[in-house]
Amino acid sequence: MVGYDPRADGRNISKSEVAVAGSLSGLVTRALISPLDVIKIRFQLQIERLSRSDPGAKYHGIVQATRRIWQDEGPRAFWKGHVPAQLLSIGYGAVQFLSFELLTELVHRATAHDAREFSVHFVCGGLSACMATLAVHPVDVLRTRFAAQGEPKVYKTLRNAVVTMHRTEGPLAFYKGLTPTLIAIFPYAGFQFSCYSALKSASEWLTPANGKQNENLRNLLCGCGAGVISKTLTYPLDLFKKRLQVGGFERARASFGQVRCYRGLLDCTRQVLREEGAPGCFKGLSPSLLKAALSTGLVFFWYELFCSFFHCMKKADS
Repeated sequence: MVGYDPRADGRNISKSEVAVAGSLSGLVTRALISPLDVIKIRFQLQIERLSRSDPGAKYHGIVQATRRIWQDEGPRAFWKGHVPAQLLSIGYGAVQFLSFELLTELVHRATAHDAREFSVHFVCGGLSACMATLAVHPVDVLRTRFAAQGEPKVYKTLRNAVVTMHRTEGPLAFYKGLTPTLIAIFPYAGFQFSCYSALKSASEWLTPANGKQNENLRNLLCGCGAGVISKTLTYPLDLFKKRLQVGGFERARASFGQVRCYRGLLDCTRQVLREEGAPGCFKGLSPSLLKAALSTGLVFFWYELFCSFFHCMKKADS
């Protein structure tokens, strides 16, 4: 079970092993879902409608966008920004799962609440994600810019991007979009952890697991369900975050269509609603839901798998 569980005394892995399991789950998942992430970011940053009827729209569907990116930029484009994205996933996974484990244990020991309650997992999941976000947000900004830029590239390497951004935009450039990120990440991660726990409990009640393979499949499916629910509920804030993160980066977006400058979260919200309507807040939702289902499912699947692996290693040693 993800998080502290007073019943699971048998799974005696250390806190450092929890952090390593979180890092590894993020690393493997990121490598697998990177193409969907690139398509999602391109959709989110497009001002024009995601429709064939809009002559200025570069992208209007997942299949069409995949073909277009492949033709224009080659297959490597689907892993643009992969190095900062991996740094993001490794750091985020470690901080998030470790802090979630510590917070749920603290709640159990300090209060009368059951550490497995929906509300406890929601609050602890949200807080652990906020801690992880503060730790890795600069890398998230770098990842977004690498995934967003077209040809010719503005940033050639990760080091070049860091130096250029610091020189031209100042140190605060690495925290662009932090406000909507924190506002969105608390409920998003809260729903992820609480829905995963609730779905798992419900599935165990409905169909008791028969063997380790069934248990692994259950973890994957419950994670997918939790990802879809949490992403749908918090999606607009993710879009606003991406728009703010590429502020000051307009020249690299010229080949993709119209660009906009935003003065902050409220201004971004107003402009999107005025120019693109309410549907504009959900641009890129289809690849996002697909990505959220796969990424959340895989993250929980790999995390539980690595935790079980560390537990089996300890058991074998003893």
